Amino acid sequence: MSAEDVFSREWDKASLSWADFVRTGKDYYRGEMNNPAAFKAIGNVRNKHVLDLSCGEGYNTRMLARRGAKVVGVDFSKRMTDLAKQVEKTEKLGISYYVSDAADLKEFESECFDVVTCLMALMDIERYEEAISEVARVLKKNGKFVFSITHPCFEWGETADGETLAEWKYEEGCDETVEKNGSRLEVKNYFGMAKCEVSWNMKRLVKPFKTTSFHRTLTDYFEALHKSRLLVARLVEPKPTSQGVSKHPSLEKHTRIPHSIIIEAIKKQQ
Repeated sequence: MSAEDVFSREWDKASLSWADFVRTGKDYYRGEMNNPAAFKAIGNVRNKHVLDLSCGEGYNTRMLARRGAKVVGVDFSKRMTDLAKQVEKTEKLGISYYVSDAADLKEFESECFDVVTCLMALMDIERYEEAISEVARVLKKNGKFVFSITHPCFEWGETADGETLAEWKYEEGCDETVEKNGSRLEVKNYFGMAKCEVSWNMKRLVKPFKTTSFHRTLTDYFEALHKSRLLVARLVEPKPTSQGVSKHPSLEKHTRIPHSIIIEAIKKQQ
């Protein structure tokens, strides 16, 4: 079994819990921080052909379609795409879904999309350089690639080899809840690449699960974009909305320390 198959099976197993997490508003990092900034960067998509890479159960894909885009969703998890297709049968937004490897988008011709999005997923793709190369191939000239990832400078947790990337430090009396509402983040290891096991064990999940992600530096991502002739036009470090912080106090730490980063890149003329 290939590594890609292992990773896709992780998300297959997580699919029902993930769909509930997203569809019932429990993913407030998405709703109150990452998506508002990401969709501002994506901009007007009416009548544009959009590829949503690593679309999962289709939440963001449907948002793009409701804004008037002609959307295709791609994910390597069959169970995730099956869940997305079930919604499409009832909502009928005109979205096509494919089970495919982001690093080999053989289903699509070159220069066929105006916009490609990959929201909070590129750090989960092992062959990220090949995936970025494929994005460049399927984008039209002057097409836009918008992706978001966990901020490499401030990722916390441990790698598969037991190295600590960063950890939250707590002052006396600070609430060490499951949400890790810590007082400060101590970065220990940034440079280099590493495979990480991600434990999804928040109480708001129907069932906990584990997935795999990859720590890389900003240089790694920017070099991959450069090699594929994708010119970075904008970089955004989103903060949670004030409403989000009021409703979910655990977001407050991300008014001080970034959780994610959004990058907009444009396909340069040859």
